[in-house]
Amino acid sequence: MASLGDRVFDEGLTVLSDEANKITITSQEATTYTDGNSTYALGSTTSVTIGQPTDRSGGGREVTVSAVSDGSVSATDTATHYAILDTTNSRLLATGSLSASQSVTDGNSFTLASFKIGIPDPS
Repeated sequence: MASLGDRVFDEGLTVLSDEANKITITSQEATTYTDGNSTYALGSTTSVTIGQPTDRSGGGREVTVSAVSDGSVSATDTATHYAILDTTNSRLLATGSLSASQSVTDGNSFTLASFKIGIPDPS
């Protein structure tokens, strides 16, 4: 059976903690940096903190994205996803569904609970 050492997982996940500097809420899942930063973006914050890799329940490794309490909404629509960005290098680093879709209104604020992003062990 093939296996990967924790370092292989950690190097991939460490990019998130080292390079992410913005999180946006989006109206659909972003597939490019532009999608996450502008096309589908409904709000954002640069107060994003991502922890170092740790063991993942069920195997593999994961990082925890800290809760967001200061997001600014910039458009009115329904937020369904998040995008984590590296604006320095114009990179989309991660996307995912929000735990529940959320109607947002331009000029308001948004919050997100903390969540985990992980890589499971190979099967």
